[in-house]
Amino acid sequence: MTVRHLLQRHPFPMRTHFAHSLVLTYALPPEQLAPLVPPALRLDTYTDPEGTEHGFVAAALVDTRSLRPTGLPAAFGVDTVLTGYRVFTRFPTPGGRTMRGLRILRSDTGSRVMVAGGNLFSRYHYRLARIGSRVVGRTLEFKVVSVDGRADLHVRAELADGPAPLPPGSPFADARAARRFAGPLPYTFEYEPRTRSMIVVKAERARWEPVPVAVEVPRLTFFDHGPLAGSRPVLANAFHVADLDYGWLAGSRRALDGSLR
Repeated sequence: MTVRHLLQRHPFPMRTHFAHSLVLTYALPPEQLAPLVPPALRLDTYTDPEGTEHGFVAAALVDTRSLRPTGLPAAFGVDTVLTGYRVFTRFPTPGGRTMRGLRILRSDTGSRVMVAGGNLFSRYHYRLARIGSRVVGRTLEFKVVSVDGRADLHVRAELADGPAPLPPGSPFADARAARRFAGPLPYTFEYEPRTRSMIVVKAERARWEPVPVAVEVPRLTFFDHGPLAGSRPVLANAFHVADLDYGWLAGSRRALDGSLR
């Protein structure tokens, strides 16, 4: 077991401030997502009113401020936009409890510091990208140009005074059902093959009141490549939060039956 291997278990609790967090959740057939889920995790699915089961991938864009290890002053933090693609999963534990969380598929950032630090202290495999964000009037816009062209994303969200309706074609019966799949979720899961363990990272956040928003997505290349190439994802929901403190604890290691190690 190398020092680097141990360091990548999320050894430090972190803190940041979200200027904006925009999460787009896409529905796909569970059989297309099942190969992306490591041992012990299960897909977190939803059955629509027609009886069809759906799995979900979140495309998240987060404008972070003063991202830093807990305990450091905010002045030592990094301001950066993070983008990531996560699959919604469940992790059963002893006693019948089930953790709901996300399994990382890809991470990009506009900060070289975050690429270096994020890859040293996690296995999220951060890649450097050109990322821009802006708010014009009531429109929040993100543009991501990935280094390999496989995670380009351009999205505009309308920050209206009230909640937007569900996107056309959404499998959710109502906003309440959609809210359950408004990432980030309480946990992030990372499988460690060398020890057949699950690294579990728990989030901490202040008030959490995501608002459904209407979005336009002129460009999204993630589903055009890799194991999901040729899939037909359906935009199921889009939620926005702003101006809140966020953090996560140091990672804990669990056996594949969910017990602590």
